[in-house]
Amino acid sequence: MKIVFLDRKTIGEDIDLSAFNEFGEVVIYDYSTVEEAAERTVDADIIILNKVPVNEQTIKNAKNLKLVCVTATGTNNLAKEYLAKRGIAWRNVAGYSTEAVAQHTFSLVFYLMEHLSYYDNYVKSERYVNDKMFTHFEMHFNEIAGKTWGIIGLGAIGQRVAEIATCFGANVIYYSTSGKNHSDIYTEVDLDTLLSTSDIVSIHAPLDENTLHLMDATAFTKMKNTAILINVGRGPIIVEKDLADALNSNKISAAGIDVLDVEPMADTNPLKNIKDSNKLIITPHIAWAAVEARERLMQIIYSQIKEYLDK
Repeated sequence: MKIVFLDRKTIGEDIDLSAFNEFGEVVIYDYSTVEEAAERTVDADIIILNKVPVNEQTIKNAKNLKLVCVTATGTNNLAKEYLAKRGIAWRNVAGYSTEAVAQHTFSLVFYLMEHLSYYDNYVKSERYVNDKMFTHFEMHFNEIAGKTWGIIGLGAIGQRVAEIATCFGANVIYYSTSGKNHSDIYTEVDLDTLLSTSDIVSIHAPLDENTLHLMDATAFTKMKNTAILINVGRGPIIVEKDLADALNSNKISAAGIDVLDVEPMADTNPLKNIKDSNKLIITPHIAWAAVEARERLMQIIYSQIKEYLDK
C-alpha cells in the first residue's frame, strides 16, 4: 500500500505522521502543483491532501488509486462525479476544530472590544512609565454582559460560540443560513433583525449559494455603527470592498477576519490598506490551527484509512 501526502505543509510540520507508516510506504511532499500531483499519484493507492485539486487532470494516470482523504471539511476541490466513475472512495473531516475556532472567535472579539493593540502599544512605547494616573482611559470599552451577540450559522461552531457567549452574559440570537439548524435555547431571527440589533455579529457559516456575498454594502448599512463583525466562516461571505468602505466610513466599529476571498491575501485586497488595529484585525486563516485540532484532524484521517483497509 502506497500513501502519498501531496501538501503536507498545509497541516504544519509539527504534527507527527509516523503512525501512517504501518499502512505501508509513505511518501510526503510539502506542496504539489496540479502538474506535480499528476506525476506523484501515478502509483499511489491512497492520497492525502488539503487544497490540491483532485480531478481527471491530476489523477487520470493513478491506476491504483483507491481512496482520497481530504484534511479539511470542504471538498470543493474534489471532482466527485469523476471519482465515482472511477470507483475511488473519498473522505473528509468535520468537527475537529470546533473548540479552536470558537476560541479564536473570542480572541478576535477581545482584541477589538478592549482595544488591546492600543493599550499594548501604550505600555511598550513607555508612555505608561511615570504617568500621572494608574489607569489610562483613552480608549473606552464595554462588557459583553448584556450585549446582543448575533450568530450567522448555528452549526457546531456557532452553537459552541453561543454557549460561551452566554457564559459572558450575552443575549444570543441567531440566523440559520441553511434554514436547517434550529435551537430551543437561543432566539432565531431573520437576518435583518440580527444585523440591526446585534452588538457583535459572528459568522460561522459555510460558503454556499445562501451565503455568497451575504455581507455586502446593504447589510452593513443595517448594522449598528458600534457593532463588531467577526468572520471565521469563509472569505467570500463578505464583499471585502464593502467591508472596507463600512470601516472607513464608520458604518460599523470594527472587524476581526480570519478568512479572505483570496488566500494568501491578494495585493489588491481593499482591506490591506486599513492599518488601524482598533478597527481591523486579520489573521491568516489560523482559527482552525490549534495544535490539538491539527492532531485530532490527522487522528481522524488515520482512523478513516484504517477503517477503509479493514473492510
